[in-house]
Amino acid sequence: MLSEGKKIETFSVPDETGKVRKFADLTGPKGLVLYFYPKDNTPGCTLEAQGFRDHLAAFKKLGFAVAGVSKDSQKSHCSFIEKQALTFTLLSDTEGKLCEAFGAWGEKKNYGKSYMGIVRSTVVIGADGKVFKVYPKVTVKGHVEQVLKDLGG
Repeated sequence: MLSEGKKIETFSVPDETGKVRKFADLTGPKGLVLYFYPKDNTPGCTLEAQGFRDHLAAFKKLGFAVAGVSKDSQKSHCSFIEKQALTFTLLSDTEGKLCEAFGAWGEKKNYGKSYMGIVRSTVVIGADGKVFKVYPKVTVKGHVEQVLKDLGG
């Protein structure tokens, strides 16, 4: 995972429409809340996306944009956005390069089995490209509210 105060590497990742997006395209006046999640349309990921959707106006009021990242396809993202009425960008990192660069790819365990996957995490990046806050290994319940609180909301 990235450390606070470190400048992020530039990235180019397609969004749900196939348009290649860079940090500068996504950020709000004060920065970007970039959250990494394992899979579209799964219970925890749906709750997290709904939380960001429901608090998006508060993030925008503070000057922050929100974007989600998973390895799902653009088609999957479009379906997820429509089904959940999401009003923010989802990036389709099918090769996992952005996940790896941000430290959101790692070993996970489920029912005693170890495997590699996206570790649910959030990174708040200032408009200057420096990491403001890192939330590794996120628990969905209360997470969005905590990020908002930490940003002054």
